[in-house]
Amino acid sequence: MDIDPIESASSVDEARSSSHGLNTAVALTVALLATFLGLCKVKDDNIVQAMEQAQANRIDAWNFYQARNIREEVAKATVTELQLAAAGAQPAQARGYQEALSRYQALVEEQTKKKDEIERQAKQDADTYDALNYRDDQFDLSDALVAVAISLLAVSAVTHKRWLFWVAMVPTAFGILMGMAGLFGWHLHPDALAGLLS
Repeated sequence: MDIDPIESASSVDEARSSSHGLNTAVALTVALLATFLGLCKVKDDNIVQAMEQAQANRIDAWNFYQARNIREEVAKATVTELQLAAAGAQPAQARGYQEALSRYQALVEEQTKKKDEIERQAKQDADTYDALNYRDDQFDLSDALVAVAISLLAVSAVTHKRWLFWVAMVPTAFGILMGMAGLFGWHLHPDALAGLLS
């Protein structure tokens, strides 16, 4: 069997053309994915900073809550002591005990009110953290999926397997979807996958 040099040259040209088209598609896809990852990274970093601030605020609020709680308990104990002392005091001292009791009872009420406000603030900070963490998870999933896609694209460029390029489009699509969900605040969160990766 003789080899036709014209036929083999044209098949080599077709293979090169097909390979060139695949490499161009891979290069464009990787460039677009890298750009998308960069945009998502900026937003994700801002979210992480807000999460850190919410966490710091929550910790501070619970510390203030404990301080208010101690003040309230000390004031309550003082009220009890003053009530017991007033019960056995001379009538001339009753007025002084009553004034002190009024001051400490007002202090108990003030600390209770401030403690309740701080508790609400701490819970609000915790809710803020959880909401931001939800979006951070979306960006984390996007990062992971796009990294898998870029790896598959690299392998498809080296092996010249067009089918592998299309396999890489699956994590690409889901990665972009999760990144868009994070960017636009969409309520889309695969809890099982986020739980596996956390």
